[in-house]
Amino acid sequence: MKIRKLTTVVEEILSEGGRETSPVITVAAVAAVIENPWRGQGFVEDLNPGIDATASALGAELAPRVMEALGGSLEAYGKAAIIGLNGEIEHGSALIHTLKFGNHFRDAAQASTLLPAVEKRGEAGAVFDIPLKHFTDATIRSHHQTFEWRVADAPHADEILIALAGSTGGRPQQRLAPLSADK
Repeated sequence: MKIRKLTTVVEEILSEGGRETSPVITVAAVAAVIENPWRGQGFVEDLNPGIDATASALGAELAPRVMEALGGSLEAYGKAAIIGLNGEIEHGSALIHTLKFGNHFRDAAQASTLLPAVEKRGEAGAVFDIPLKHFTDATIRSHHQTFEWRVADAPHADEILIALAGSTGGRPQQRLAPLSADK
């Protein structure tokens, strides 16, 4: 795996809707800009060698960085991939939709739900809309949210931008009824 750069962003949400947020909610994301392991190979039928060579090491690199940026406390999380224009959507999916990648984050967060995900092809500076959900119960509505972010110079055409994001809480000032209220 060849990493060109790692980028971390941390936001602290102090107020929402004109009201102070208590406690303050921190959202952090860490992205790696990597060389696409299938670059220049045309259509690759078996993606497993590239997955085996990349996914676990990438998860091991990103997960602890997100946890550190959050101060070790996490309640919601998600993942995303933006594939450079010379790659396939399946290349990003292959790296993030495997337990070899995701289990590093689940283990670090002591989580039990699958990570929500999004992937797309885009040029450098394409916007991530990383979906976040509760780390132990995906039906908890207060934690369904989106974190928007971009890395200005990535991905290049033969790169993939992979990100993990986490939050110390749900949406600020959330007040929707529990999912069970709809039944």
